[in-house]
Amino acid sequence: MRPLRYVALGDSLTEGVGDRVDRAWRGWAALLAEGLGTADCPADFHNLAVSGAQTADVLAQQTPAALEMRPDVASVLVGVNDTLRRTFDIHAVAARLDEVYARLRAQGTVVVTACLPDPGTMLRLPGALARPLARRGRAVNTVVHALSERHGALHLHACEGDWVMQKAMWSADRMHPSETGHRALAVRFHRLLAAEGIPVGPSPSPLAEMKPPSRATVLFWLATAGTAWMARRCTDLLPQLLTLAMDEARHRARGTSARLDLSASAAVASALASLTVTERRDAA
Repeated sequence: MRPLRYVALGDSLTEGVGDRVDRAWRGWAALLAEGLGTADCPADFHNLAVSGAQTADVLAQQTPAALEMRPDVASVLVGVNDTLRRTFDIHAVAARLDEVYARLRAQGTVVVTACLPDPGTMLRLPGALARPLARRGRAVNTVVHALSERHGALHLHACEGDWVMQKAMWSADRMHPSETGHRALAVRFHRLLAAEGIPVGPSPSPLAEMKPPSRATVLFWLATAGTAWMARRCTDLLPQLLTLAMDEARHRARGTSARLDLSASAAVASALASLTVTERRDAA
């Protein structure tokens, strides 16, 4: 009997950033894989996720590689990096995710998805900067919700619950889970797959094996890798984010902030509607 094959697609969250073991990232997907299959026939796990990946990368590079492996289960968690780019386009994000899900499901793969917290909240940015990012995050999550239902994917509401605001769940960068956070995700995904009847073994342990980083380690990371990460993001995102923040401030001063929310909602509705039109056209 062939072992259950699990392939993980996505960005740094799925790559395992925040959960370092033996100088390498492990993460929730690897922890989940340990709880799939059986003792006599453990899961065959492949992690294709790459830090910084956007929906375009998952569609163009990771999906073809995954399809060649013909996985029984594939997780697709991506979209946060799209929201952090000046090129953000919810129509493009929706079209790419729709194709990724459809191609995997066409092979009979069980697709696992999740909605995620918005970066502005996690980074505790000022309101004028956080609100535009939150709006983008809600747009991506709405699309993921709709497309997960459309394609029959198993969806985890990872943007909800107390865990989002628990400090112990997050690493020094406040963007990626700590070991405890990765374990919490693995446990929830394991529960989701078990409820669907996927062969699973014992659930991953929710208890961290490693000590949390010291304050000195956190400060060192913020002064080195953290600064470099922020510099890269600022070069690409900051000019547009400042423009969005100024637009936010103008609408707030005029009492018309609701228009921004309505515009974002309309863009999401348009993106999903265009997929339906394309599907009908293809069927015809």
